[in-house]
Amino acid sequence: MRNRKLPLWYQLEQSLRSEILTRQFAKTGRLPTEDQLAKRYGVSLVTVREALRCLEEDGMIVRRRRFGTFVRPEVYDHNELKVLGSVETIVSQQAIDETQVLERKKIALPEELKTLFGSVDKVFFFRRLRSKKGTPHNYALNYVIPEFGSRIRSTELRHSSMTQVLHEIGAKIVRMDTIVEARLASPEIAQLLDVPILSPVLYQVGHAYDGSNRLVDFARIYYRGDRYKFIVNMAFDHKHPPRRFSLKSTP
Repeated sequence: MRNRKLPLWYQLEQSLRSEILTRQFAKTGRLPTEDQLAKRYGVSLVTVREALRCLEEDGMIVRRRRFGTFVRPEVYDHNELKVLGSVETIVSQQAIDETQVLERKKIALPEELKTLFGSVDKVFFFRRLRSKKGTPHNYALNYVIPEFGSRIRSTELRHSSMTQVLHEIGAKIVRMDTIVEARLASPEIAQLLDVPILSPVLYQVGHAYDGSNRLVDFARIYYRGDRYKFIVNMAFDHKHPPRRFSLKSTP
């Protein structure tokens, strides 16, 4: 856990946060005592108390005198981010969010996206913050081709997902490719999602294609790690055994 560049209490707080989010204390809901944590991590009681204070301020734990320290039940109240191969499923799970449209404008296509969009040189850019019961849950950036982006109004996105709005204005999305990876929240993402800097988040990159294999919408979405879990369902075809494949890793 030791990193000389970061305060010990912060390192301990991040370590405990990770254990909470990965449900290490889910069985009893109770954290080790302050003395146990101090011995386990080789730090002082002052360091332990500061780490616990930060977790309590963030709503992760509740400290009950003479009873102990407990994970708040709502921390484990995750939404499910499902990948089931169905566009309709993606639409239905996104549409329940309360959405604040932070930005809508036409921009020059960013350099890193030019190979994805082909001959398109401008796109409509949307920034949205989606919440539930006033708590930010995810932050989305969308790049939509002008044919459809120019027809999307901010008011339409307040109660519907981007995929649903695209469908309603005539974009025939037939395929969605998705990549999900774990990241640490940057200062900007942390502020938007109301989480501490370097908190774990799920980062999703989505590509929505029409019937001619044209990229219609490119999305980057950041999900709070304490509000979502990632689920993948797989079906096996025993009549056609899978081919060998290589597992790619990123540097």
